[in-house]
Amino acid sequence: MNPFIDWSIVGPPFLAGLLVLSTHVLLGREVLRRGIIFIDLAIAQIAVLGVLLAQQLGWPEGGWETQVAALGAALAGALLLYSFERFWPREQEALIGISFVLAASGGLLMSASNPHGAEHLQELLTGQLLWVRWTQLQWMAGLYALILLLWVFMGYKGRRFYVLFSLAVTASVQVVGVYLVFASLIIPALAIRKLPRKKGLVAGYLAGSVAYGGGLVISSVYDQPAGPVVVWLLAFVAVVMGFLLTRFYSEGA
Repeated sequence: MNPFIDWSIVGPPFLAGLLVLSTHVLLGREVLRRGIIFIDLAIAQIAVLGVLLAQQLGWPEGGWETQVAALGAALAGALLLYSFERFWPREQEALIGISFVLAASGGLLMSASNPHGAEHLQELLTGQLLWVRWTQLQWMAGLYALILLLWVFMGYKGRRFYVLFSLAVTASVQVVGVYLVFASLIIPALAIRKLPRKKGLVAGYLAGSVAYGGGLVISSVYDQPAGPVVVWLLAFVAVVMGFLLTRFYSEGA
């Protein structure tokens, strides 16, 4: 147990978490409204395939080639999932689930021949939140700002939603990992589902910020992996928030 917190280490990951939440709370609310819960897991896992392919080709980790590979894979996955919505709406959720399983299995196959494949795959699943660099925060902030501007001014109907979603997930999955991407999208959205739009977004951002901040502090003090700790704390905060909101609405009725 380490009783001291090095804010020079915890600070950048916390800012990264806030950046992830800036888009994921909004996107998660829309995912929940559409009832396509597994889209985030599917696209995140497909983006992971792009990263693993880049590693197989010997491209530098975090380099522009790897980013292009991850984004290309995610965009291809997004267009595939959009075709499910357009042509097979009744089977859409099942097809999304199958896409996730195929992408996850493909990742395992691609990692099998790499001596460090298991390690790389685990990093992509659980994230490298504590090791985020300031340079990553800069391009993440720019990308998320662009996504939010396009969301507000161009809308998110049809395939635009899938494209914006894939852009956000491609960036976040390489920092926080697949598990925390799913948690950041779905858990706050589930907790605030009964609230009006503006109040719900504020509550979602608040819950996520508390979970990321508290999770990083706990991780630093007790020397535990940051991603899983934040996931569990996010779930706990959401349960408490859901309980309080239920009581508030029942008393108001």
